[in-house]
Amino acid sequence: MLSRVANSLYWMSRYIERADNTSRIVDVNLQLLLDHRNMSSQQFSEHWLPIIEATGDPAAFWKLKDVATAETVTDYLVFEPKNTNSLVSSISQARENARMVRDQLTVDIWEELNRLYLYLHSQKAREDWETSPFDFLHQVKSSSLTLQGLTDATIPHNEGWLFLQAGKFLERGDMTSRILDVRHGTLPERGVPATVSQVDALAWASVLHSCSAWDAYKSIHGAEVHPRLVAEFLLLSDNFPRSVKFCVERLNRSLRRISGVSEGRFCNDSEKLAGRLVAQLQFGTIDEVFQLLGLHQYIDALQIQLIDIGNALFNAYIFQPFQNLEAEILVQQEEQQQQGLQRSQAA
Repeated sequence: MLSRVANSLYWMSRYIERADNTSRIVDVNLQLLLDHRNMSSQQFSEHWLPIIEATGDPAAFWKLKDVATAETVTDYLVFEPKNTNSLVSSISQARENARMVRDQLTVDIWEELNRLYLYLHSQKAREDWETSPFDFLHQVKSSSLTLQGLTDATIPHNEGWLFLQAGKFLERGDMTSRILDVRHGTLPERGVPATVSQVDALAWASVLHSCSAWDAYKSIHGAEVHPRLVAEFLLLSDNFPRSVKFCVERLNRSLRRISGVSEGRFCNDSEKLAGRLVAQLQFGTIDEVFQLLGLHQYIDALQIQLIDIGNALFNAYIFQPFQNLEAEILVQQEEQQQQGLQRSQAA
């Protein structure tokens, strides 16, 4: 597979996942505000600022907006073209990557992605947002889930599909950790709080809702919402598909299927780093997370590891430098000769 094809598939998948997660975060936090209608301006700002920090660069937000309110923050996260992580920007970049590898995708995938792109850039999208933000975000989430289903059901599970999987699970694991980190301000630097207020419990429940984890969490822990239990579920669950551990294990599996290297071995840094993180998550406990580092410090270190895996994947499969100009010219000549030979044989 050409490196540019792998790169486009990888980033198309990451951007679709990013848009899906952004829509979930905005949806849940808008609904959470319904329980806190009497907030002051300062409290509104304190509610939204951690979300900006989790989903992008706060400095970029303040260059474009004067205050952090529900209107300014949601506009920045959903429609702002200058925010490269906004919902609209993510789908635009996903479509552009899909366009460059159109021959690798099925008609169903392209049509659904193109439909979502055209809808988000239409006047109707703005009207739907103003009429009912929840219905608007539901459309985006439904479309992203449709795209993921079509990806699994309509294209061969070959190298291209594995790069799609790697991009999806790397992005999902990273976003789950960022969503979990949104409420770290309610925790002590190390350890867990002795008591959890009703307001804090609602906030931690919103973290679960943002990851579509509320029903799965309740099936294990009932209605008890505690930071330790929430963090353990979203970080270390073996079978919840949005937990960090689940995502890293699937990422590791995809990387090894791409190279053909078995478990316990590695042939590049991305596999080495992914395998190391899998072991860390498999043998770590939530008590170690809270007592030794503290949740915020642990998540910071985790995000750096995920970034390093992404960079190593790029260096292993996407970035292929030539040693010198002569070598590049020689490779181009060989490719042209091979293409000419294939055309002559076909004739």
